[in-house]
Amino acid sequence: MRALVKHPDEHGLRLEDVPIPVPGPDDVLIRVHTTGICGTDLHIYRWDPWAQRTIPAPMTIGHEFAGHIAALGSNVSGFVEGELVSAEGHVVCGCCRNCLAGKRRRCRAPRGLGVNFPGAFADYVLIPKSNVWRHTGRVDPEIAALFDPFGNAVHTALKFPMVGEDVLITGAGPIGLMATAVARHAGARKIVVTDLNPLRLQLALRMGATRVVDVRSEKLSDVKADLGMREGFDVALEFSGSPKALEQILAHTIHGANIAILGLPSEPFAIDWSVVVVNMLNLKGIYGREIFETWYKMGVLIEAGIDISPIITHRFSADRYRDAFASLEEAGAAKAMMTWT
Repeated sequence: MRALVKHPDEHGLRLEDVPIPVPGPDDVLIRVHTTGICGTDLHIYRWDPWAQRTIPAPMTIGHEFAGHIAALGSNVSGFVEGELVSAEGHVVCGCCRNCLAGKRRRCRAPRGLGVNFPGAFADYVLIPKSNVWRHTGRVDPEIAALFDPFGNAVHTALKFPMVGEDVLITGAGPIGLMATAVARHAGARKIVVTDLNPLRLQLALRMGATRVVDVRSEKLSDVKADLGMREGFDVALEFSGSPKALEQILAHTIHGANIAILGLPSEPFAIDWSVVVVNMLNLKGIYGREIFETWYKMGVLIEAGIDISPIITHRFSADRYRDAFASLEEAGAAKAMMTWT
């Protein structure tokens, strides 16, 4: 089969022929239909210091995907060949305190699809049966392939009540854009999205933002005044990993505000903890998805009519993977997808 393989000490990937994986008793073999390129994949593509420390190259990468079941292990039941599926990308240890308590999302030592073991940028991918998610209804494979990042957005946006709240979203990448749509659907009153990328800010308006702010040229204090906000934002969702973004959140939220943080900073930074304490702010770190509660919520939201397709700005066949990654490196894309079938 074809696979995009990361080799050590190289920029980029190689499209190679590798053996089709053979399912073990508890595995599901999936014929990949569509994959999405994530920021993690871009780190691996560039072979930055994090990737060099983390990826057991040579290895096939990729974790955002959807496809159809091709074969089932001997112990697998409840699935049928041909079904459209995707998968939770974190394979948990199953034996730590949280796993034994049924809190799989809090596993102390999860392994990541396409990060710690072979991924989905290939014609076929092998997934443990406990991580496979069946898509019901008429879900387009392209949308199904977005369920991994969509899950990040849903997990973050629904961490706190949204009805009637004024919401600040910092970072209009694909996850921030999808969170905008979720916040709108969940009943937020005003939604303000900040970013530096004009294309992504325009997409945020399509996804349901009340106002968008290029923080290089506008002040949030002026935007709040224009919107008639007398105090500040009730809820903030941080997706950028930018220290300045968190500073703005601390400066423009009400006392007792709820703040969900998904964005990972590239290096440690200091914040004014006196603001957190005196303003009684509730900071919540978010990682991945709740397995599988978030997946149920995603399915219901899609059935209810949430449209996340506007975030897909570029589409390529798998053999044009270099063009796909280039579209992201040049900051012209929000989400680039690759088709394998």
